[in-house]
Formats: sequence, C-alpha cells, structure tokens
Amino acid sequence: STGRLVAAQLSRGLGGVAVPVDNRAGAGGSIAALHVAQQPPDGATLLLSTIGTHAVNPHLMRDLQYDPMREFAPVVAHSRTRILLVVRPQLGPRTMGEFLDLARTRSVSVASPGTGTTGHLGHALLTTATGIEMLHAPYRDGGRAVTDLLSGRIDAMFYHTQFVRPHIEAGAMLGLGITGSGRSEALPDVPSMAEAGLPQVDVVGWWALHGPAGLPAPVVARVNGVLNAALREPETLAAFARSGVEPMGGTPADLAAFVRREHERWGEVVRRARMTADG
Repeated sequence: STGRLVAAQLSRGLGGVAVPVDNRAGAGGSIAALHVAQQPPDGATLLLSTIGTHAVNPHLMRDLQYDPMREFAPVVAHSRTRILLVVRPQLGPRTMGEFLDLARTRSVSVASPGTGTTGHLGHALLTTATGIEMLHAPYRDGGRAVTDLLSGRIDAMFYHTQFVRPHIEAGAMLGLGITGSGRSEALPDVPSMAEAGLPQVDVVGWWALHGPAGLPAPVVARVNGVLNAALREPETLAAFARSGVEPMGGTPADLAAFVRREHERWGEVVRRARMTADG
C-alpha cells in the first residue's frame, strides 16, 4: 500500500527510525483524518491524506468533524494515479460507446471502492457527462468489489490502475477508458477517456502527507526533504511505472495550493451531480 511505501521511505530517510503504519479505516478516511487533527503537532503522527479526506468528504459528509484547510499542516504531495472503467469481457461491450449503448437499454451497476473515492467521482462524472443513470455500488473494500466484478455480480467498476492491471493483462477484465488526455504507459492498449469522447471524466487519485496544524517548520522541512529525495530514487520510479503511479513531490506551499484547487473543483462536482454519502 502507499502508506507502507511512505513509511519505508521515511524510515530510510530518517536513518532507520521505525515508522509504524496505523490503519484507521472508515468513513472514506475521515476517521483517520480526525484522529491526526486531534494529535499534538510534534511530528509523531502524520496523515496519509487523499482526495477523499481533503477534497471530497468535506462536501459529501454533513457531520464531518474536521476542517481540511484549517486543522492540518501541509507537508508534501506524494503520488497520484489515474483510474479506469473496467468490465468483464463476458458483459459484451468492447468499447466505451458500446458500454453506454448497453446502459441506455438496461440498468448497469458501476462499483467503486467507497463513498467519496475517485471511483465514486468517476461514476458521477460519467453519469453527468452522458445523462445516463447508472447504479453506483460503493464497497467498503475495493478487493471485494473486484471479486464481485470477476464473478459477474456487478457490471463495471472504476478503480486505480495498479489494482486492475493484472486482471486486464490476464484477460479477466477489459479496460474501456482511463482518465487523462493520453494513454497510460502501464496500460497502453486502454483508450483514454478523452479518446472515448469523454474528456470530462477526468479524475486522479492522490496521496499526500499532512500533519496536525501547528507542525513546526523544521519538522515539515525534514519530512518534505526526505520524501522529495525518495520520489527521485530510480527504484521508486521503476515501481511506480509498473503500477501506473506517478510521483508528485514539491513544497508544502505547492501541496496547499493543490488541495485548495481540488477542494473547490470537487465541491462543484458533488453539488452538480447531487452526490450523497449514501452513494
């Protein structure tokens, strides 16, 4: 997972200090985010933040108990990945156009790894762009959704490149479209959403590091430097290329500006698509 990768990079860069990963699942990352916001700003606890925790959930969840802009110190943007719409070959459609034709004639179910995830956003953008209603099936566990897609219990799924690539290469899934304007080097046979005539379906998943507000500047600078260096290592770049992940990096100010843009953009999408926390 990205969390374990970041922990290993931090541990190496900080001279072998143990960096444990504390998985606090639930509510699209909001439980983990709230926990970090409440910790003392001493550098002992950092959040692996996402598009969900900082850009989508604040618009989606009415009872969110943290403010993503005020209660966190931006540290560094880490990495990002595109998402794909995949189906089983047995479903029938071989192209995005054929899939949309099917969706016009019967109800189709589109799974995502959860409310507020990139998959949920992909579904919202697709239905808004085409005007075709498709059932959103949010799963708490993306792996379970993959199993249900492979067994035919659901029709399609939006998911990150690294989780569907092995199934596409094995012929068990068909990639109909990948977000972004061009094709991905990790999956060169999958058309981009722009190629498929749907440039509006543009969303990437991303991971960053935030600490509690008030994190001392020297701590921010140290962690930022360690991770920027790690993101330039050839072994990191090789592993990323295999899984369709791209390094980000940059300054804390870069991350703050990026999160502000994402927060505004996805707020508009949530409102326009009338997305709800129930899916």
